[in-house]
Amino acid sequence: MAGIQYRQEGGFLLPELEIEEAPQLGKYGLLRMAYLKEYRPVLYNRLILEGMLSQHLVEIDQTAAQRLELLIPQLQKSMGITEDLKARDPMKWAGLMNNAKHQAEETILAELVYS
Repeated sequence: MAGIQYRQEGGFLLPELEIEEAPQLGKYGLLRMAYLKEYRPVLYNRLILEGMLSQHLVEIDQTAAQRLELLIPQLQKSMGITEDLKARDPMKWAGLMNNAKHQAEETILAELVYS
């Protein structure tokens, strides 16, 4: 952004802000936006004023999705979740897969969304 333009309104200078198109955000982008609004309002407002909020949220959302794709297979391997287990004991496999997914999501939330 080349700089913020201002206009005189009464005795005040008001910034000429452009409203950017709202991007399609996934779960992690929306969670990040809610976190910024609630717990980091200064950063949230700065990102809005600089026109960088959408880009930031999309970046967090994409990074989180990529990280989830990497973490789940690693956790599956470390927890011994195999196709053989799926065939032998589907309920145990489903439970372990849910645990792996939740563990990966907790890591992502702590590292990317709520930091």
